[in-house]
Amino acid sequence: MKLAIATAAAAAAVLWCTQVHAAEPVKQVNIYVEPFYRSPRSAGEPPRVAVGARYDALLASSRREDILAARDIVTADPKTVTPMTMMVLAVRLYDVGERDEAVFWFYVAKDRMLVLTEVATPAAIPLGQAVEAIRAFSTLAGPVINGYAFCDLKNQQAIRARALDWVAANPYQVMFMQQLPARAGDRATLAAAGLRVARDNAAKERAYFEDEASRTGFYATRKQNDMEAKFCWR
Repeated sequence: MKLAIATAAAAAAVLWCTQVHAAEPVKQVNIYVEPFYRSPRSAGEPPRVAVGARYDALLASSRREDILAARDIVTADPKTVTPMTMMVLAVRLYDVGERDEAVFWFYVAKDRMLVLTEVATPAAIPLGQAVEAIRAFSTLAGPVINGYAFCDLKNQQAIRARALDWVAANPYQVMFMQQLPARAGDRATLAAAGLRVARDNAAKERAYFEDEASRTGFYATRKQNDMEAKFCWR
Protein backbone atom coordinates (compact mmCIF):
# COMPACT_ATOMS: atom_id res chain seq x y z
CA MET A 1 0.00 0.00 0.00
CA LYS A 2 1.29 3.49 -0.75
CA LEU A 3 1.68 5.91 2.12
CA ALA A 4 1.80 9.54 0.98
CA ILE A 5 3.41 12.23 3.08
CA ALA A 6 2.86 15.99 3.01
CA THR A 7 3.92 18.78 5.31
CA ALA A 8 1.83 21.91 5.61
CA ALA A 9 5.07 23.88 5.89
CA ALA A 10 6.50 22.70 2.59
CA ALA A 11 3.44 21.33 0.76
CA ALA A 12 5.64 18.52 -0.52
CA ALA A 13 4.47 14.99 -1.21
CA VAL A 14 6.64 11.91 -0.80
CA LEU A 15 5.47 8.36 -1.37
CA TRP A 16 6.37 5.73 1.21
CA CYS A 17 6.40 1.95 1.21
CA THR A 18 5.62 -0.49 -1.56
CA GLN A 19 3.84 -0.08 -4.85
CA VAL A 20 0.11 -0.72 -5.01
CA HIS A 21 -0.78 -3.66 -7.20
CA ALA A 22 -2.72 -2.47 -10.24
CA ALA A 23 -6.07 -3.95 -9.27
CA GLU A 24 -5.78 -3.99 -5.48
CA PRO A 25 -8.86 -2.47 -3.80
CA VAL A 26 -7.94 0.75 -2.01
CA LYS A 27 -9.65 0.57 1.36
CA GLN A 28 -7.68 3.19 3.28
CA VAL A 29 -6.37 6.69 2.66
CA ASN A 30 -2.72 6.50 3.68
CA ILE A 31 -1.32 10.01 4.00
CA TYR A 32 0.70 12.27 6.29
CA VAL A 33 -0.18 15.97 6.52
CA GLU A 34 1.77 17.87 9.17
CA PRO A 35 0.75 18.62 11.83
CA PHE A 36 -2.84 17.48 11.50
CA TYR A 37 -2.86 13.83 10.47
CA ARG A 38 -0.70 10.76 10.01
CA SER A 39 -2.12 7.44 8.86
CA PRO A 40 -1.01 4.29 10.69
CA ARG A 41 2.38 3.09 9.50
CA SER A 42 1.83 -0.49 10.65
CA ALA A 43 -1.06 -2.82 11.36
CA GLY A 44 -2.70 -2.17 14.70
CA GLU A 45 -1.24 1.31 15.08
CA PRO A 46 -3.81 4.11 15.43
CA PRO A 47 -3.59 7.19 13.23
CA ARG A 48 -2.20 10.36 14.75
CA VAL A 49 -4.82 13.11 14.77
CA ALA A 50 -4.27 16.70 15.90
CA VAL A 51 -7.23 18.83 14.80
CA GLY A 52 -8.80 19.63 18.19
CA ALA A 53 -9.37 18.03 21.57
CA ARG A 54 -13.07 17.61 20.86
CA TYR A 55 -12.41 15.35 17.88
CA ASP A 56 -8.95 13.82 18.14
CA ALA A 57 -9.73 10.67 20.14
CA LEU A 58 -12.88 9.89 18.14
CA LEU A 59 -11.14 10.38 14.80
CA ALA A 60 -8.17 8.27 15.89
CA SER A 61 -10.45 5.37 16.79
CA SER A 62 -10.73 2.26 14.64
CA ARG A 63 -14.43 1.99 15.50
CA ARG A 64 -16.90 3.07 12.83
CA GLU A 65 -19.25 4.25 15.58
CA ASP A 66 -16.65 6.70 16.88
CA ILE A 67 -15.98 8.17 13.45
CA LEU A 68 -19.71 8.65 12.94
CA ALA A 69 -19.94 10.23 16.39
CA ALA A 70 -17.29 12.75 15.34
CA ARG A 71 -19.29 13.48 12.20
CA ASP A 72 -22.42 14.02 14.28
CA ILE A 73 -20.60 16.51 16.53
CA VAL A 74 -19.41 18.45 13.48
CA THR A 75 -22.90 18.41 11.98
CA ALA A 76 -24.53 19.59 15.20
CA ASP A 77 -22.16 22.51 15.77
CA PRO A 78 -20.27 23.39 12.57
CA LYS A 79 -19.79 27.14 13.08
CA THR A 80 -16.07 27.08 13.88
CA VAL A 81 -15.03 23.63 12.69
CA THR A 82 -11.87 24.01 10.65
CA PRO A 83 -11.53 22.71 7.10
CA MET A 84 -8.63 20.58 8.34
CA THR A 85 -10.93 18.83 10.82
CA MET A 86 -13.36 18.14 8.01
CA MET A 87 -10.57 16.74 5.83
CA VAL A 88 -9.46 14.35 8.56
CA LEU A 89 -13.11 13.38 9.06
CA ALA A 90 -13.37 12.62 5.33
CA VAL A 91 -10.25 10.43 5.45
CA ARG A 92 -11.45 8.50 8.47
CA LEU A 93 -14.94 8.03 7.04
CA TYR A 94 -13.36 6.47 3.95
CA ASP A 95 -11.23 4.22 6.14
CA VAL A 96 -14.30 2.79 7.92
CA GLY A 97 -16.25 2.24 4.70
CA GLU A 98 -18.49 5.33 4.78
CA ARG A 99 -17.33 6.42 1.37
CA ASP A 100 -20.26 8.62 0.30
CA GLU A 101 -19.89 10.49 3.58
CA ALA A 102 -16.16 10.80 2.92
CA VAL A 103 -16.84 12.38 -0.47
CA PHE A 104 -19.31 14.82 1.07
CA TRP A 105 -16.98 16.08 3.79
CA PHE A 106 -14.02 16.23 1.41
CA TYR A 107 -15.97 18.61 -0.81
CA VAL A 108 -17.30 20.56 2.18
CA ALA A 109 -13.76 21.09 3.49
CA LYS A 110 -12.50 22.35 0.13
CA ASP A 111 -15.41 24.74 -0.37
CA ARG A 112 -15.27 26.07 3.19
CA MET A 113 -11.59 26.81 2.68
CA LEU A 114 -12.20 28.45 -0.69
CA VAL A 115 -14.82 30.81 0.77
CA LEU A 116 -12.52 31.65 3.68
CA THR A 117 -9.72 32.66 1.30
CA GLU A 118 -12.06 35.06 -0.46
CA VAL A 119 -12.71 36.84 2.85
CA ALA A 120 -9.35 36.79 4.64
CA THR A 121 -6.33 38.74 3.50
CA PRO A 122 -3.72 36.48 1.88
CA ALA A 123 -1.21 37.32 4.61
CA ALA A 124 -3.59 36.48 7.46
CA ILE A 125 -2.09 34.21 10.11
CA PRO A 126 -2.60 31.26 10.35
CA LEU A 127 -4.41 31.28 6.98
CA GLY A 128 -1.25 30.37 5.11
CA GLN A 129 -0.77 27.14 7.04
CA ALA A 130 -4.43 26.24 6.62
CA VAL A 131 -4.35 26.84 2.86
CA GLU A 132 -1.22 24.72 2.53
CA ALA A 133 -2.73 21.94 4.61
CA ILE A 134 -5.93 21.82 2.56
CA ARG A 135 -3.87 21.79 -0.61
CA ALA A 136 -1.88 18.85 0.77
CA PHE A 137 -5.02 16.97 1.80
CA SER A 138 -6.56 17.61 -1.62
CA THR A 139 -3.44 16.44 -3.44
CA LEU A 140 -2.93 13.30 -1.37
CA ALA A 141 -6.41 12.20 -0.32
CA GLY A 142 -8.16 13.51 -3.42
CA PRO A 143 -7.11 10.71 -5.80
CA VAL A 144 -8.54 8.11 -3.42
CA ILE A 145 -11.75 9.90 -2.45
CA ASN A 146 -12.47 11.07 -5.98
CA GLY A 147 -11.39 7.67 -7.27
CA TYR A 148 -14.42 6.31 -5.46
CA ALA A 149 -16.67 9.33 -6.08
CA PHE A 150 -16.52 8.99 -9.86
CA CYS A 151 -17.52 5.33 -9.82
CA ASP A 152 -21.04 6.72 -10.18
CA LEU A 153 -21.13 10.11 -11.89
CA LYS A 154 -24.76 10.82 -11.01
CA ASN A 155 -24.08 10.09 -7.35
CA GLN A 156 -20.93 12.21 -7.39
CA GLN A 157 -22.75 15.19 -8.84
CA ALA A 158 -25.54 14.87 -6.28
CA ILE A 159 -23.03 14.79 -3.40
CA ARG A 160 -21.11 17.71 -4.92
CA ALA A 161 -24.26 19.83 -5.05
CA ARG A 162 -25.33 18.83 -1.54
CA ALA A 163 -21.90 19.69 -0.12
CA LEU A 164 -21.95 23.12 -1.71
CA ASP A 165 -25.46 23.80 -0.39
CA TRP A 166 -24.27 22.75 3.09
CA VAL A 167 -21.37 25.21 2.95
CA ALA A 168 -23.77 27.98 1.93
CA ALA A 169 -26.20 27.11 4.74
CA ASN A 170 -23.45 26.80 7.37
CA PRO A 171 -21.08 29.77 6.97
CA TYR A 172 -17.72 29.45 8.70
CA GLN A 173 -17.99 31.92 11.56
CA VAL A 174 -14.22 32.41 11.75
CA MET A 175 -14.62 34.59 8.64
CA PHE A 176 -16.49 37.17 10.70
CA MET A 177 -14.17 37.30 13.71
CA GLN A 178 -12.25 40.53 14.05
CA GLN A 179 -9.08 38.60 14.93
CA LEU A 180 -8.96 37.45 11.30
CA PRO A 181 -7.66 40.20 9.00
CA ALA A 182 -10.09 40.57 6.11
CA ARG A 183 -10.01 42.06 2.65
CA ALA A 184 -11.55 45.47 2.12
CA GLY A 185 -15.33 45.41 2.03
CA ASP A 186 -18.22 43.79 3.85
CA ARG A 187 -17.31 40.29 5.00
CA ALA A 188 -20.72 38.80 4.21
CA THR A 189 -20.46 40.19 0.68
CA LEU A 190 -16.98 38.74 0.30
CA ALA A 191 -18.22 35.36 1.55
CA ALA A 192 -21.07 35.45 -0.96
CA ALA A 193 -18.55 36.14 -3.71
CA GLY A 194 -16.52 33.14 -2.52
CA LEU A 195 -19.60 30.95 -2.73
CA ARG A 196 -20.15 32.13 -6.30
CA VAL A 197 -16.60 31.04 -7.14
CA ALA A 198 -17.29 27.61 -5.63
CA ARG A 199 -20.56 27.31 -7.54
CA ASP A 200 -18.84 28.36 -10.77
CA ASN A 201 -16.21 25.67 -10.22
CA ALA A 202 -18.91 23.06 -9.68
CA ALA A 203 -20.76 24.24 -12.79
CA LYS A 204 -17.58 23.92 -14.88
CA GLU A 205 -17.12 20.39 -13.61
CA ARG A 206 -20.72 19.49 -14.53
CA ALA A 207 -20.28 21.03 -17.98
CA TYR A 208 -17.14 18.98 -18.53
CA PHE A 209 -18.98 15.75 -17.85
CA GLU A 210 -22.01 16.80 -19.87
CA ASP A 211 -19.72 16.85 -22.90
CA GLU A 212 -19.80 13.30 -24.27
CA ALA A 213 -16.23 13.33 -25.58
CA SER A 214 -14.84 14.58 -22.26
CA ARG A 215 -16.86 12.08 -20.27
CA THR A 216 -15.89 9.19 -22.53
CA GLY A 217 -12.22 10.10 -22.37
CA PHE A 218 -12.31 10.44 -18.59
CA TYR A 219 -13.83 7.02 -18.07
CA ALA A 220 -11.57 5.43 -20.67
CA THR A 221 -8.58 6.65 -18.67
CA ARG A 222 -10.12 5.28 -15.49
CA LYS A 223 -10.51 1.91 -17.15
CA GLN A 224 -6.88 1.90 -18.33
CA ASN A 225 -5.75 2.61 -14.78
CA ASP A 226 -7.87 -0.16 -13.20
CA MET A 227 -9.83 2.44 -11.26
CA GLU A 228 -12.96 0.31 -11.14
CA ALA A 229 -11.14 -2.49 -9.38
CA LYS A 230 -9.34 -0.11 -7.04
CA PHE A 231 -12.24 2.06 -6.01
CA CYS A 232 -15.61 0.65 -7.10
CA TRP A 233 -15.55 -2.48 -4.94
CA ARG A 234 -18.56 -3.32 -2.76
